[in-house]
Formats: sequence, C-alpha cells, structure tokens
Amino acid sequence: MSNPTVARARKNARELGDAMTRIRQLEDMTVGDLAELYRQLYGEPTRTRNKDYLRKRLQFRLQELASGGLPAKALAKITELGDELPERWRIRQAEKDKLPMPEVPRDPRLPPAGTVLRRVHQGATHEVTVALDGFDYAGRRFKTLSAIAKLITGTPWNGFAFFGLKAPPADEATTERTSETETAA
Repeated sequence: MSNPTVARARKNARELGDAMTRIRQLEDMTVGDLAELYRQLYGEPTRTRNKDYLRKRLQFRLQELASGGLPAKALAKITELGDELPERWRIRQAEKDKLPMPEVPRDPRLPPAGTVLRRVHQGATHEVTVALDGFDYAGRRFKTLSAIAKLITGTPWNGFAFFGLKAPPADEATTERTSETETAA
C-alpha cells in the first residue's frame, strides 16, 4: 500500500511539472494565442494585447491551478472581506460557489431599453435603439455608444456626449424618462 500523502505529493509534482512545461511554451506564443489561453484559464476575455502582461498573468494562473488554488485560510479571508473585494474577484468567487452572478448596475445615463436615440450629424439622421445588453444601429448590435459614434463620425467620440445623454439629477432618478432623445449637431 502507498501512503496517501506520498501519492498526493507525486501528483502535485507531476502537475507542477506539466505547468512548468506550459509556462515555457508561453514564450513562443503569439498575442492571439495568449489571449485565447487567457480566456480558457480565466473564463473571460482579456482586454489587453500586452504580451508581457499576458504571459505574467498566465504564468500565475498555471501555477495556481497546478498547486490546487489558494489555501483554505486565504479563501476564508477573501470571503470575510466580502464587499471590499475588487469586482473581478467577487464575480469569480460567485462562479466558483455556483451562486447567481451579482447584477451589474446600469449606467444612470442610459435610458430604458427600447428607447430610440436620434442624432443628426452632417445632415443625416442616425437612430440607435437601446437594448438590455447593448445598442442596435443600422441592423447591427454594438456594446457601446462610443463605437457607434466613431462609426458615424470616423473619429473617437464619447458615446454619451455624442448622443447628449447626461445622468439624471438625484431627485429625478426615480421618475419616468422620455422615450426619445433628440439632439442636433
């Protein structure tokens, strides 16, 4: 019979060896390959294309996975901190615990879903429909108003400024907003 502690140590050494092989392979990967591996290991896409940063994050994650993650004491401290944790940690912890994801607060400048935003730019009227998970413009779905504003103008714009959206005053936050916003260039 083998000792369970020895068997566990051998398994951990084997997994760490596999992780070290994968870490060495990171050096030869393209930014696209690193971004895809990041998505696989973290469960979310990366917003950066910095090769060195991606390698460091992936090295950390591979080591973390090979060693079995954080110790129970560290996880207990993270749970104790609760709302003081960065949002990214809370989401990841909710996924691990199979709890419903915390609701991301909606930007107060956004009108309700279904609202049509109109903007006249260089004599042409542009209409954008606000959706729950983005914006519809010219038969396409966009994540941000800024992407639509850039498409319309050809230059970078803050989407909220381009469409004239401002946060409602605190006392109006609970009142009904109009269904159409129209601004002129």
